[in-house]
Formats: sequence, structure tokens, C-alpha cells
Amino acid sequence: MEQRRQPQTAPAPRRKAAPVASQEWLVVPAAGEQRRGEFGRHRIMEMTGLPARDLRVLDPLLSYPSTILGRDRAIVVNLEHVKAIVTAAEVLVRDPGNPRLHPFLQELHARLALPDACTTNPASDDMELGDGQGNVPMPGSAKIQPFEFKVLEVCLEHTCKCMESETLALEKEAYPALDKLTSKVSTLNLEHVRQIKSRLVELSGRVQKVRDDIEQLVDDDTDMYEMYLTRKLAFQGVNESSVKVDSNKHASPDHENEKEEEDSGDDIESSHESSTYVKPDVEELEMLLEAYFVQFDGTLNKLCHVCHISFYSPLIH
Repeated sequence: MEQRRQPQTAPAPRRKAAPVASQEWLVVPAAGEQRRGEFGRHRIMEMTGLPARDLRVLDPLLSYPSTILGRDRAIVVNLEHVKAIVTAAEVLVRDPGNPRLHPFLQELHARLALPDACTTNPASDDMELGDGQGNVPMPGSAKIQPFEFKVLEVCLEHTCKCMESETLALEKEAYPALDKLTSKVSTLNLEHVRQIKSRLVELSGRVQKVRDDIEQLVDDDTDMYEMYLTRKLAFQGVNESSVKVDSNKHASPDHENEKEEEDSGDDIESSHESSTYVKPDVEELEMLLEAYFVQFDGTLNKLCHVCHISFYSPLIH
């Protein structure tokens, strides 16, 4: 008996992996012309050394709360609508076409256009070359503000201004609304005050998140140390130069003594690095962060005062 042939079914077409969408970024270097372009996630990771999880913090679709993260080669800034990655040489601003970012970009360009107060080498931050040959960095020279701190200050200042502006606008709206409700109780007036109260609570939470994040940074010297990108880059260059000098100095064609000389070179390298490495003083960044902590704390106190009046008004319970 012939077996009936089963109809062949066509294999299901393979689904192509969805390409990673590129995002528009504005790249503003410490020196030179800015450029605008679309960069994929992997390209940004190559440029900044950041892992994918840190880039998700800047995704507006994921609604991450405000935060500032110090990493090995970059600082991740997510403050309200300001989403940026700061390195020692450039800042990458996400979604530069956003109208809310126009004032921030103007402030950033104005700040970076200002000449430095000192003429020291920006690559060496606040260190000078102590031996006259550029081999040993020494603390105590005249300071200039590192590029990453200039950008960070603009980010904090802009965010502070925006939140203060929102607070003042709510203040101007809240007190007349409460007076109106007191003089005439109505459903319309009551609903207006409740809406204002809801906005006050929401804004208070955002301001407190930024304030608490700054406080957490100030309380941790290690986190602040991670944000000294320019200085870390300078130390890296000095140590690499030291390794090359030591390896050339101790190279020998005598193979019998090769192992002994390698060990000696390692000891010298280790000794040299330990003697030239100076842990950066975090006082400069600490003072910067504390100044803005005070400002955000003052804004939060204003909001709490208005919230207190609204919450304890007997007419809206």
C-alpha cells in the first residue's frame, strides 16, 4: 500500500534581530568644534567606557530618577531633562533638539568659552611637574577647574534654576488659591487647591531626590574620587611613561640575567608608582557639591513650607 505523502510546510522565516536604534547626541569637546550626530549604544560605550546598564539611566522612556554616577572614564548625569555623559575631554548631551535643553546648551557654551584663570596644563589638573622634566607630578601648583567639573557645575546650576523657577511659580499660585478657598468654599476652588498640592508633592520628591543624591556623593570620598577624570587621566599617562622608561633602562641582551633584571624592573616600577602616586584631594569637588546641596535644600524647604500650609488647611481634608 502506498503511503500518502504528507504536504511539506514551508519553514517559518527567520525573524531578523531588531537593530539598535541610534540616538541623537551633541558632542561638545573641551577644545574644538562641537558635532552633532546619531550614535548607537555600542558606539557610545566605546567612546565613554560605560556599560550598557549606565546608558539605560539616560533613556527617557525608562523614567529613571535623577542621579549622578562617577565611573572610571566618565560621569553620568541624569538631572531632570539634562541627560549627559561627561569625560575628561568632551561632554555628550542626549537629545539636543529638545527645546527644554536650549537654555542649558547656551549656559554650557558660555561657561566653556570663558578663559581659565590660570595657565597651567589642563591635562595635569592641579599638579605641576616637580623635577623639571615632566616625570613626577607634585601637588600644590596653581589650580584650574577641570573640564568635567565645569560641565557638572553647569548641569547642577541649570537644574537648580529650573526647580527654583517651578517652586516660585507654584508659590505664586498656591497662596492666592488658598486665600480664595478660605473666602469662598466651592468645589471648583477646592479642586484647584488639591491639584496644586499634588504638584507640590511631586516637585518636592524630585528636588529631594537631587538633594539626597548630592548628599550621598559628598559623604563618600571614594565616589568623589571617581569623578576626578582629568587627574586620573594624568596619573595614567605618568605611570605609562614610567613603565617605558624603566623597561628601557633595565633591558639587557644577557639572557642569563634576564629573569633577575625583570624582577628588578618590577620592583623599581612598583616603588616608583607608589612614590609618585598622590591621591587627589576631593576638597574642590566637595565644595562644589556642598554649594548646590545648600541651594537644593533651600528650595526643598520652600516647598515643604507651602505643602505644610496646604496639608493642614482644614478646608481640603
